[in-house]
Amino acid sequence: MTEKELIKQCIKNNRTAQNELFRKYKDILFFTSLKYCRNDADAEDNLHDAFITIFQKINTFKHKGSFEGWMKGITIYKAIDKYKARKPVCIEINNDILEETIEIEEDTFISLDQLLKLIQELPDQYRLVFNLYQMDGFSHKEIATLLNISEGTSKSNYHRAKVILRDRIFKTNIPLNPKTN
Repeated sequence: MTEKELIKQCIKNNRTAQNELFRKYKDILFFTSLKYCRNDADAEDNLHDAFITIFQKINTFKHKGSFEGWMKGITIYKAIDKYKARKPVCIEINNDILEETIEIEEDTFISLDQLLKLIQELPDQYRLVFNLYQMDGFSHKEIATLLNISEGTSKSNYHRAKVILRDRIFKTNIPLNPKTN
């Protein structure tokens, strides 16, 4: 079944098509959820909620842009909505600190799983800002709007997330890239 046919069948609430769509995209959307959630259980809950919304709103997909991108957007927004519901505390950092450059040596090696675990351990707002900006290409202005924070807070939270990640990478004694040895 083509993607368009699959979408048409899902609009008709065809359970077989919905199951096929779920099986086809669950891993990709689970990884997206993992970036924004603190742990696997939260990511699974977010994935479940995202698919409910996808099936409810699939008739609004206009076939402009990628269907996968449309679903990823829903998955990200679901995670952000859960975060907003918890009423986070905004943390501001002096803007002077933003000028500091944070670098990790080129020969430092970290697996995707290790990096994802470190990102998941970030405080909620830092994790969301880091992922939105670094991983999904949102601007600080867009992030500020999504999270109901100032643009400066978005920038400082992003900076702080990088500082924490850099420190944790070095503290975990992650081995150097085997290619350089």
